[in-house]
Amino acid sequence: MKRINIIIAALLIGITACVDLNQEPKTSLPGEAYFTTDAQLQTYIDNLYLDVFTTHGSWSYGNYGIDANSDNMASTSASSIYRPADFKVAQSGGDWSFTYIYRCNYFFYFVLPKYEAGAISGNTALINHLVGEAYFLRALAYFGKLQSLGDFPIITEILQDDMATLTEASKRQPRTEVAHFILEELDKAIALLNDNVAKTRITKKAAQLLKSRVALFEGTWLKYFKGTPFVPLGAGWPGATAHPGYQFPKGSIDAEIAFFFDEAMAAAKAVASTTALVANNGVLPQSLSDPENLFLKMFGDVNLSGYSEVILWRQYNQGLGITHNIPSYTTAGCAKTGLTRAYVDNFLMDDGSPIYASGGRYQGDDSLNCVRVNRDGRLQLFLKVPGDVNYYQAGSPPERCYNVIEPLPDLVLGDAEKGYNTGYTLRKGYNPTFAQMNVNNGSYTGCIVYRAAEAYLNYIEACYEKNGSLDADAKDYWVKIRSRANATSVTWASIEANTINKTVIASEIPNDLAAYSAGAPLTDPVLYSIRRERRMELLADGMRLFDLKRWRALDRLVNTPYTVEGCKFWGPKFHVYTINAGGAVTVARPIDNEAYFTGVVSPSSAGLYVRPYEIKPTDPVAIQGGLKWKMGHYLNPIAVDHFLITSQNGTDADTSPIYQNPYWPIQSEANATE
Repeated sequence: MKRINIIIAALLIGITACVDLNQEPKTSLPGEAYFTTDAQLQTYIDNLYLDVFTTHGSWSYGNYGIDANSDNMASTSASSIYRPADFKVAQSGGDWSFTYIYRCNYFFYFVLPKYEAGAISGNTALINHLVGEAYFLRALAYFGKLQSLGDFPIITEILQDDMATLTEASKRQPRTEVAHFILEELDKAIALLNDNVAKTRITKKAAQLLKSRVALFEGTWLKYFKGTPFVPLGAGWPGATAHPGYQFPKGSIDAEIAFFFDEAMAAAKAVASTTALVANNGVLPQSLSDPENLFLKMFGDVNLSGYSEVILWRQYNQGLGITHNIPSYTTAGCAKTGLTRAYVDNFLMDDGSPIYASGGRYQGDDSLNCVRVNRDGRLQLFLKVPGDVNYYQAGSPPERCYNVIEPLPDLVLGDAEKGYNTGYTLRKGYNPTFAQMNVNNGSYTGCIVYRAAEAYLNYIEACYEKNGSLDADAKDYWVKIRSRANATSVTWASIEANTINKTVIASEIPNDLAAYSAGAPLTDPVLYSIRRERRMELLADGMRLFDLKRWRALDRLVNTPYTVEGCKFWGPKFHVYTINAGGAVTVARPIDNEAYFTGVVSPSSAGLYVRPYEIKPTDPVAIQGGLKWKMGHYLNPIAVDHFLITSQNGTDADTSPIYQNPYWPIQSEANATE
C-alpha cells in the first residue's frame, strides 16, 4: 500500500510503431520535469504494455494452453481451482495489488495538466492516441480485478504515504460501480484512439472490443448470480455493511443487466460491422504446392498486420531474443497439452448438426482419424491426426521439428516437449514452411491478443440475452462465422434447421459444462447453441474459464465431480502404439500389453478413454473422483496481510475496512467454506 517510486524513461530507445515488450526504460527525472514530449509519453506507455497483456512466453504452449484450466483442454496437472483442498487463502500477495494501477495513475497525475494546457510538444494526433492508450490500459487492469475479486477500490489519484488516507482508499466499491468505471475509461479511450497505427499498438477497435467483452461479462454475471453474495444487494453480500443503502446506478439489477447488454451490443457492432473475418478456403495444406489457408496461417505467421481479423497482436524479435517455442511444440504434443474428449465431441458436423443427429455421417471415435471425418471445418483444420504433415519445406527438417509426419500420439513419453497428453492435439500456432520457426525456443511467430471474431460472438450473445431473440445483425454475424468455419454456403435457415432444431441439451450435458447455469441445465436450444458456437470458434483462445465463470456454469461440480477424458486409447481400433526407442528405432507393441502402460496412462479399468488427471490412484484428481468446485472459487480470496495492514492495530483483521469475498475466511491456508 506504500507509495511506489516509479522510475520512468529518459533514454529513449528506438521509438517505433511496434512496442518492445521486453525493455524497461529508466531515468531519474521526476514526473514534473518529464512528460513534455510525445516521445516521452510513448516511452512510458510502451513500458505499461509489459505487464498487462497475456502473450506467448518461453517454454510453454503460450496463449494456446490457457484453456487447460477448463473442460476444453488438459495439461499434465489440473488447476488447484478444481482441487478444493489445494485452493487456499494466502498470507500475502495475490490479486489485491495496486502497483500497475499506480503506474497508470502516475501517468495521468503528471500528464493530464500538461495535456489540457497544450504543454506537450509533438504530434497532436499521437499525443491524443497515447493518452487514449493509458485510459485503455487502466481499464484493462481494473477489468482483471473485477474478474478475480469483484468489488474493488476505485483509485485514480496518486495517494500520499499516509495510513489514514490509504486505509480510506482501500474500501471496496461494489462491482457494478467498478464495471461502470471501466466502461467510462474505455469511452475516454475510444474518443482519443484511432485505427491509423500499427496493430501492435492499442487501437480504437481494440478498445471497442474490450468494452464489448467487459459489458457482456458484467451483464451475464449479474444475470446468473442475481440474488447471491456475488452481486450487490444479493443475500449475504459481504459489502452490505460497508455500503448501507446502496442503490444500483441504473436503479435496479435488472436495469443494470439490460444496460450492460446494450453496451456490449453497441461496442461489438462497432467492430463486427467494420471488420471482415479472414477467409478459410477449407484446405489443410500438406505440401508447398497446396494453396495456403489464411485462416490456419493467421495463428502461426510472423507478421499479422495484414490479417483483417487481427485487431491487436504481439510481435516477436529473434535478434532481441524475444522468442517462444510454439511452432516446435505443435510438431509433437503441444507441450503435453491436449483437447478433451468432451470438447471434440461437442464440435458439430460440417452441415451444422450435432454428432448424435448426423444421420450416420459421424464416424465415431474408435480411431483418431475417424473423429475428424465430416466434422466442423475448425476441427478439421486444427485437430492433428496420424498421417498429417507437420512440416513440408524442402530439405532436411529443422532442429526442433519433432515429427515431420504426425504419428500416433506418444502418451507414454514423459518428455514435456515431445510427449502427448490427451491424444487430441492441436496444430494451432504451427508454421509448416519456415525452418527458423522450429529451433530451440527461437520461434518468433506473432501472438494474437484480440481478434474480431469475438466481437461477432459478443453481439450474438448479448442480443439474445437482452431480447430473447436474434436481430438481423446477430443472424448475419452467426452466418458469417459458420460460413468461415465450413468454407461452404451457410444460411440462417440452415443454422436454424440443422443446429438449433436438432440440438438436444440432455445429449450435450456430458460434453459441455456450459449446458448448465446456476446449477440447472439450460432449456433454451438457441441460447445453448450460441454458447456452443462460441466454444468452437474460440478454440484455444484462452476464454473458456472466463465464460464458464460468468455463466455460473461450474455449480454442477460442487456435488458431481467432472471426469476429464481424452481419446479412446483402449478402443478396438487403437491396436498398436508407436514408441521411439533410443530416438532411432520404432517399436510396435500390442495394445493388450497393458502392463507396459501402468503408471503412465490411465488403466482400462477406468474406462476406454484416457484420463490425463487420473493416471495413478494417488493423483489428486483421482482421489477426489474428478474435478470439483466450491462456490467460493468464482472469486479469488484476498490475502490475510491486506486485512492486517489496514486494520486499526495491525493485528485485528476484523477492524479492516476491507471485507473478504464470499465463502472465504480471513485465515491463511484456509479453504473456501462452500
